[in-house]
Formats: sequence, C-alpha cells, structure tokens
Amino acid sequence: MKIAEIREMKLGDLHLQLDQMRRHLFDLRAQAVTEKLENPHQLARARKDIARVLTVLKECGETGIEEKQLHLEAVASHRKRT
Repeated sequence: MKIAEIREMKLGDLHLQLDQMRRHLFDLRAQAVTEKLENPHQLARARKDIARVLTVLKECGETGIEEKQLHLEAVASHRKRT
C-alpha cells in the first residue's frame, strides 16, 4: 500500500486498516512457522505497511493508538458473541 493512499483515508478507516494488517501479519507469521509461506518477503512488506499506517496516524496527532486498537478488538469480539 502506498503512503498517498494511506494519507487519503479517514482516521476510523486507518484504525480498521491497522487492525486488518496486524491480523494479516499474524497469519503470515503462522505460515512461516509451519513452512507454508511461499514468499518470505511478504513479512517485511506487511511490517512496512503497518509502519506507514502508524506514521500517518502519528502525523494526524493521534495519541493512544494501542489503546484504541485494544478497544476496537474488544468491541469486535463482543459483537461476535452476540
């Protein structure tokens, strides 16, 4: 994902995108451990995309990014249960 695309996104969308990217990175790591990862460069690319989103969030003056991510995860898990 390019930085220009990320900068055009709204803050709420950035937080959701960050959550999706972190889940994707987790899946890639699991594939790497089980030796099912076809392209190991995907790990580096995923980490760099996460860093880009975090950079844009910090440029926008966002604070408490990790707390907001935890809140979004809690809300999502609560919705799955109901």
